[in-house]
Amino acid sequence: MKLATYRDGSRDGQLVVVSRDLSTAHYATGIADRPQQVLDDWGFLSPQLQDLYETLNGGKARHAFPFDPGCACALPRAYQWADGSAYINHVELVRRARGAEVPASFYEDPLMYQGASDELLGPCDDVVVPSEDFGIDFEAEVAVITGDVRMGSTPEQALEGIRLVMLANDVSLRNLIPAELAKGFGFFQSKPATAFSPVAVTLDELGAAWDHGRVNLTLQSTWNGRKVGLCEAGPEMTFHFGQLIAHICKTRNVRAGSIVGSGTVSNKGIEVDGRPQWPKGYSCIAEKRAIETILDGAPSTGYMKYGDTIRIEMKGLDGQSLFGAIDQRIAPLHKG
Repeated sequence: MKLATYRDGSRDGQLVVVSRDLSTAHYATGIADRPQQVLDDWGFLSPQLQDLYETLNGGKARHAFPFDPGCACALPRAYQWADGSAYINHVELVRRARGAEVPASFYEDPLMYQGASDELLGPCDDVVVPSEDFGIDFEAEVAVITGDVRMGSTPEQALEGIRLVMLANDVSLRNLIPAELAKGFGFFQSKPATAFSPVAVTLDELGAAWDHGRVNLTLQSTWNGRKVGLCEAGPEMTFHFGQLIAHICKTRNVRAGSIVGSGTVSNKGIEVDGRPQWPKGYSCIAEKRAIETILDGAPSTGYMKYGDTIRIEMKGLDGQSLFGAIDQRIAPLHKG
């Protein structure tokens, strides 16, 4: 099934069930008002939502209405937002561009940071940044929402805790990152609010594309109307979602309503006439700049400016949009 949240003036919005083709929706009133309610009582409430979903897809839902993709985030605020860096090629490129080696441990233990989850952006909300000088970058990712997962869970056990899948734009302010990392305490101001796709979907909606914690589909990134990334999300994901969740569970319980991100989806380059090329493009500008540095000695692509747009989307095996599209504009902060 596919779930979304409509704004209703409250912080957490109103839960809706969305049809498979993203054309219609139906309030989940009578089953659950808020998405967190469903995650807290998944075994009891999700079958009821599934029944409504099937009725909606069959055209028999009495109070269906056209779906608005400009809704809130499917989970407008979460108990946890933990973002990994599961595509080691991304790490390799960025480090290669600055002449640094990738530590051997990075291939065995995933990188992860904990971002802000008190406010998560809807798919069409502006990305508001106080200054263009901060180095505004998009990051196209896949993310999952979990149920309860116990401390000490194995990757296989952690996979059983995944409830929903969605897309993310994990915005980075690149020019703030070096000074923050130099303090030795990780990201903070350089990671503003993250945006997520219009709908979150259950694993059965992915069909054969769901492959043991990986999504074997193409993630599309379109910057200012130009398609810049057609990256395969599955095959080169070094750490699958079960491993990422188990990484968190090493020392703590993961509770229902936690969101775990894949990190920037990234694919390796190929050699053409002795020169490396990256035909699948990129899912963040930092990676494009790293490629330019490797090839030409310096980056030539700038970061995003006010008025720039970014669209992130993934199509299913049937060619139809699976989650709807993240479609955002970069905007200044208006004070006062």
